[in-house]
Amino acid sequence: MAIIGVRIDGRLIHGQVANLWGSKLNVGRFMVVDDDVAQNDVEKSGLKMATPSGSKLSVLPVEKAAANINAGKYDSQRLFIVAKRPEPLLRLVEAGVNIDEINVGNMSRTDDTTSITKSINVVQEDVDTFKKLEEHGVNLVNQMVPADTPKKFMPLLEEKFK
Repeated sequence: MAIIGVRIDGRLIHGQVANLWGSKLNVGRFMVVDDDVAQNDVEKSGLKMATPSGSKLSVLPVEKAAANINAGKYDSQRLFIVAKRPEPLLRLVEAGVNIDEINVGNMSRTDDTTSITKSINVVQEDVDTFKKLEEHGVNLVNQMVPADTPKKFMPLLEEKFK
């Protein structure tokens, strides 16, 4: 399996993901997993521009991403998966994709969210999804940039949702 990183980041591919994580992990292909973005040509165009030269980009709905990964399509590449929220990643895991760890990065604040950290804001559906991911044995960490020390994410979440 060629998955070298999985990150939740509401901004998807941007400077921090493309340059810091991409360089640190020597990413060969960025994969955005999002049913809506996969159908949006404007968003896909922006993501293509944000992808570093020398790296490939796939923007796929969950079902297609799972099928491609499970078929070994990316086994010879260094694959970095990005999703806006945890739900698409849970669907990948439930479809048989082996994800050992998810880095919970930036989840934007809205009127409906509860702040977990300065940059992670969740709704109850996200909390439920994180618990299901943990039940599947996925390690959840919070690490904004490669230079930061990763922190276990579930204790941060449980502190707010006792």
